Amino acid sequence: MRIDLHAHSNASDGTDSPAELVAAAVAAGLDVVALTDHDTVAGHAEAAGAVHALPGDTRLTVVPGAELSCVVDGVSMHLLAYLFDPEEPEFAAERELVRTDRFRRGRAVVERCRELGADIGWEQVQRIAGAGSVGRPHIASALVEAGVVATVSDAFTPEWLANGGRADVRKHETDPVEAIRLVRAAGGVPVFAHPGAVKRGRTVPDAVIADLAAAGLAALEVDHTDHDEQTRVRLRGLAGELGLLVTGSSDYHGTRKTVRLGAHTTDPAVYEALLAQATGAKPIER
Repeated sequence: MRIDLHAHSNASDGTDSPAELVAAAVAAGLDVVALTDHDTVAGHAEAAGAVHALPGDTRLTVVPGAELSCVVDGVSMHLLAYLFDPEEPEFAAERELVRTDRFRRGRAVVERCRELGADIGWEQVQRIAGAGSVGRPHIASALVEAGVVATVSDAFTPEWLANGGRADVRKHETDPVEAIRLVRAAGGVPVFAHPGAVKRGRTVPDAVIADLAAAGLAALEVDHTDHDEQTRVRLRGLAGELGLLVTGSSDYHGTRKTVRLGAHTTDPAVYEALLAQATGAKPIER
């Protein structure tokens, strides 16, 4: 089985619609793909419809999830949440609070960019985002359109949009221990996304990861394009010490990033262990 547990659609900051993501997963030879848009479940229904409409004997499983924005000791981090009940009110309210503040933060980041000499505008960013919730990748795409940077990745530096960068503006982010509690209370399974992605900014210390493991964290996303081999070895060792599972994922964003769907995958035994912890929702199967 080929299992990719981190992918985005245009319900947040990917370029593929949920249905297009399903088609891309089939074309990539995946058996399982997780739809983990930022702080939203808006793409789940379309993805489910696309799975059920697959032709003939085509098979694919979609794991419904979300990627949550968190902060601990001033360091931003992302938590992947799988198979939670999307209607559970406390967790739904927190996701809505984060999404609402993304709008305020997006406008402020655009204004910062303009003050720094970038010829971009809020209407342009909204056009790029379409129906999705505005995020920094949409602003990065605007910077590419304006010729300020060559690629979306080039925008995520201290010069522009990196955490703590010149154009960065803080937004509401959940404490990760609280986020883990919310995910577990909604029947979901929490996994720390790209914990060693140093090029994105400061990373969470190992001691904090130990605290998160004690709070109910299930796994570390180790095999990720932002982790070099040395980082992967270190994180595998840490996961082993803390009794955490190890996942692998592409963090696919369509054409907004160069990484291909299925570039990194999760072991089937780990996938089954994650499923065994979930009580809030079931995978969508065809």
